[in-house]
Amino acid sequence: MAALLLPSPSTCSTSSSSSLFYPRSRFVYKYSHASANNIRCEISKSLNQKPFVPIINDGILPNFMHAGHLNHTVINGRLKIFSGTANTELSQEIANYMGLELGMIKIKRFADGEIYVQLQESVRGCDVYLVQPTSPPANENLMELLVTIDACRRASAKNITAVIPYFGYARADRKTQGRESIAAKLVANLITEAGADRVLACDLHSGQSMGYFDIPVDHVYCQPVILDYLASKSICSDDLVVVSPDVGGVARARAFAKKLSDAPLVIVDKRRQGHNVAEVMNLIGDVKGKVAVMLDDMIDTAGTISKGAALLHEEGAREVYACCPHGVFSPPAIERLSSGLFQEVIVTNTIPLKEEHYFPQLTVLSVANLLGETIWRVHDDSSVSSIFT
Repeated sequence: MAALLLPSPSTCSTSSSSSLFYPRSRFVYKYSHASANNIRCEISKSLNQKPFVPIINDGILPNFMHAGHLNHTVINGRLKIFSGTANTELSQEIANYMGLELGMIKIKRFADGEIYVQLQESVRGCDVYLVQPTSPPANENLMELLVTIDACRRASAKNITAVIPYFGYARADRKTQGRESIAAKLVANLITEAGADRVLACDLHSGQSMGYFDIPVDHVYCQPVILDYLASKSICSDDLVVVSPDVGGVARARAFAKKLSDAPLVIVDKRRQGHNVAEVMNLIGDVKGKVAVMLDDMIDTAGTISKGAALLHEEGAREVYACCPHGVFSPPAIERLSSGLFQEVIVTNTIPLKEEHYFPQLTVLSVANLLGETIWRVHDDSSVSSIFT
């Protein structure tokens, strides 16, 4: 199991926050293999309050990514990657990592909003990967994914994999009240019936969503990318706590804390009054004088995580960091996140962020290499889980 090695308490000072975080790393995120190298992030400078975008350097990737990247070959062009319109930048980064060109595709919308898709090259007998998160506008992006899958199926693609970095409707994965729909199951049925043979998704809201599909699902975790970014900072292990913003995220936060030198776990107990409305009730654990790292699967309106951060400060936390794979950032998320409660808000680029979403505390990490390596392994019938263990 991977672990994040922190400096011993004896080498750390707790007198000020400046003693905890430095521009360059004093510890590194290491893999269990003795021959593994370290992932390193090169952090670009922020311009005009745009977010920092750490870029993973291909030349010093760990062995499981570096060796695979060099040894992969595409025989007779049988692997093709196509991008929808939801996140073209991430699709291009994935293609760059894999040494491929994005497939030629024509996507347009008629005057009444109907979506038209035509592949501009042959995919007969090919393994096709469609990169299209169902991020806002969720309904349009989902429909575009379905139409594109149908186009590939009718073009005689051998295998069609829907690469969905952000799976919309994942929160509607169970019935909590009477007469509710389970929209996650409905969307899974739609993707399957459209003709997808496999789904590759990042950080689903809950693991049970994989069971809604009647086709194989590869579940990719973005934690290694976030952990590597934290490795570019210097944190005293005695001053760090990992915080789950709700009871439902305890398992996720516990796994994250274990990799952070088995850091203490703190839980925020809240009672939800309605959708996108949260009320913090209590704090389980001690955060006085600590640096708190809050981990959630997504930030939508930021109600849960901002109220949790306010409670952490009330209980004496020195600094609060927010980490999540999916930054949905529905209003009024930006106002809440930039209000001064957070030292830094760390998200990945599974969802493309618009310029109005930028604020000084925001850091965006790329998951392109992680998804690219996963695609290679699926294409080669190799292990995917070994990336994370």
